[in-house]
Amino acid sequence: MTQSAYRRRKETPKSVLLADRAADWIIRVGGLGVIVAVLGILIFLVQAVVPLFTGGSVGEATRASVEGSPDALHRRVDEHGKFEIVVTRQGEVVPVHIATGRALAPARLDIGPEAPTAFAATLDGDDMVFGFADGSLRFAQALLRATVLRSEDLPAGLAPLGSDLSDGSSAYVALPGHQHRRLGIEVRSEPPFKDEATSAIRAIDYRVGGPPERRTRAFAALDDHGTVRVSLAESKLNILTRRLRFETASAVLPRLPDGFEPRSLLISERADQCLIAAADGTVLRYDLRDFAAPRLAETMRVTPVGVGLSALAFLNGGQSLAVGRSDGSVGIFARLPVTDGRSTDGRSLVEIHRLAPQAAPIVAIDASRRSKIFATLDASGGLWLRHPTSEQVLARLAAPGSTALALAPRDDGVLTVGPNGHAYWPLTMPHPETTLATIFGKVWYEGYAVPGFTWQSSSGNDSFEPKLSLVPLIFGTLKATLYALLFAVPVALLAAIYTSEFVHPRLRAAIKPTMEMMASLPSVVLGFIAALVLALLIETWLSHLLAAMVVAPFALFLGAHLWQLLPLPTALRYGGLPKLALIFGALLGGAWLGWVLGAPFERVVFAGDVLAWAAGQRGSGAGVLALLLWPLAFLLVASSAASRVPWPLFGGPSGPGLSELVKWLVVCSVSALLAVALALVLDSLGADPRNGLVGPYVQRNALIVGFAMGFAVIPIVYTIAEDALASVPEHLRAASLACGATPWQTALRVILPTAMSGVFAAVMVGMGRAVGETMIVVMAAGNTPILEWNIFSGLRALSANIAVELPEAVRDSTLYRMLFLAALVLFAMTFVVNTLAEAVRQRFRRRAAQL
Repeated sequence: MTQSAYRRRKETPKSVLLADRAADWIIRVGGLGVIVAVLGILIFLVQAVVPLFTGGSVGEATRASVEGSPDALHRRVDEHGKFEIVVTRQGEVVPVHIATGRALAPARLDIGPEAPTAFAATLDGDDMVFGFADGSLRFAQALLRATVLRSEDLPAGLAPLGSDLSDGSSAYVALPGHQHRRLGIEVRSEPPFKDEATSAIRAIDYRVGGPPERRTRAFAALDDHGTVRVSLAESKLNILTRRLRFETASAVLPRLPDGFEPRSLLISERADQCLIAAADGTVLRYDLRDFAAPRLAETMRVTPVGVGLSALAFLNGGQSLAVGRSDGSVGIFARLPVTDGRSTDGRSLVEIHRLAPQAAPIVAIDASRRSKIFATLDASGGLWLRHPTSEQVLARLAAPGSTALALAPRDDGVLTVGPNGHAYWPLTMPHPETTLATIFGKVWYEGYAVPGFTWQSSSGNDSFEPKLSLVPLIFGTLKATLYALLFAVPVALLAAIYTSEFVHPRLRAAIKPTMEMMASLPSVVLGFIAALVLALLIETWLSHLLAAMVVAPFALFLGAHLWQLLPLPTALRYGGLPKLALIFGALLGGAWLGWVLGAPFERVVFAGDVLAWAAGQRGSGAGVLALLLWPLAFLLVASSAASRVPWPLFGGPSGPGLSELVKWLVVCSVSALLAVALALVLDSLGADPRNGLVGPYVQRNALIVGFAMGFAVIPIVYTIAEDALASVPEHLRAASLACGATPWQTALRVILPTAMSGVFAAVMVGMGRAVGETMIVVMAAGNTPILEWNIFSGLRALSANIAVELPEAVRDSTLYRMLFLAALVLFAMTFVVNTLAEAVRQRFRRRAAQL
């Protein structure tokens, strides 16, 4: 056989080249696919969030001349935006078709032959009360009833009414599916009601509240003699007849001050306060909580000196008061607690929002029935739609000559009325409460003493105002992440350093897979255990756990120093599994000893009851301050004594072990005394950890989350960090040890700096895991969106909030889009953290490459 027969081919086979090219394209396409997917998620989140900040829209106005121009006491728009419902002085309820201005046959209320001297209606306009010259009152209702008919069931002889049909008294509106909605007025009147008043009623205010079976009526009446009588009627439902019977209690307010000319009269729904305002802006607020003894709570001005009061109205819910002034300005007042003694009931009207002014005096205010939106009309015809909490002007419309206005019940339209007829604008105001300021800034909500960051998306009250600040959720995310990393990172990094640098390779091969198996535990299982088992155990044995957390590290260091006392041959001989067993033995022994010392530890540090101490009911903060200051004092004493602070950690003999042990014990003792002294000084100066770091204890809190989430983060940080440490070239270890460095010095000063990019990446990956954790936070954190670092209190994270509230959010509602904004913020936080982490990692990597 010739030599050429054994000559190797030096060209790469085509199959290898094709496979290499295919792999190259697959990697490129996969990488681009990941980028496209991430961008797609980002675009989807952005398009879901943008409508929160785009505001509303106003459609083309429908204008019509009204037939007959009825002498109106009250006007409102029906729920479907088809009719202007007018209540006249003659007791007629006239439905006026908005599109055409045609009035249908009126429904007459039985209010008697006399013309009323005063009138009031509830916010929704369904319930009304008429006051008369003889001091009597007549209660009535005017409801627009809607029924759905099949098209074939329509009555004959219907006449066109714009795009609708009418039989003269009702309207028929076409619906999809060959159906029509019949709209007709239904009225009810009650017999005259007369209390002790004998003179003519001059002004009334009327509120109806409570569920249908327990209706309440609150009304206040001012007569010609200046007497104000407040009444509260509570109903009882007859189960057999299903009729309501009202029992009324009345009270007479103290006499009005001499010279006080009432302009407006308002009463709260629960009849616990009554407001009487004069044209100069002076408001008398009466406290009616003790209905048998009403008293004047305060007298104040809601307008600046020289500026008159031109309009006054409660907003939806009856807590916020909208004040229109003669200079065109608008303010929102709320009754808040005060301590300056300016009122007799400890509360006062405070201007919590000052809104943008209009060009002319405010002549009319109408509030929404379902939200905090309200409309203001000025004397020049300027019509502004406003939201008080966000302080936005949602729309500016021109309605010259208008004298009255009415918002549609669904906030989807606004009507103005003038001598020439009416005008109706369709509105779309989907998210009036959201601005960057309300989402990320402090907001002053009604009922709150000061502005703040608040998340409360729902309530059982129909007049509830959603509070949608993301700041408590962002804070909760950072709080949970911080406490989880404080527990996980030291444990994971020290374990990674130990297994990569000090244990035998065979032992490392068993430990590493065991640690990695921890990552396979589902987070829902960890959350379940944390919420139902760990939370109860920690609450019961909190002081014992804290004592164990203090004693166990001390026992570990003591065992490490005792290991140094062993002869070198013995230490080398038993440096494998026996040493690892000693480490766990020292930790478990220290934890057991701390557990045994839990009761005396609780007496010394927490005055005998850790839960009562945390609630501020006993003891001082000196004990906890001493524990917090002890590590810092240890470093200070050790460095000031020019001592080589001994951190052997079972790393092998390192010289005269007995002298190091004595030195370590002396440093521990002196530093403990120094920490106690500093704690006493700080305590005397008023420093108390219960003002921030700790506080009242709740069962599901950040401590529980830190333990459970830390357990989920440890295997991730450990695995990545251990791989980075183990990948450091062996010649660097050999060179360090050859120069006389101990294994511990080699690990800290050579191996760890070289692998710092990987270690930092491990911490950042663990942080990303903690930031995005959902189930543990949902189950173990209590879901309380509060802003405090108290480790014993709960929290609500962004991810947990999305998981909890998204199933209940109506599609395209404000809450629905706010949850997508929370997801976008979480996305941005993760992106920023990962970008910064990669920049820092690259810097460490460049430095390590120079070694």
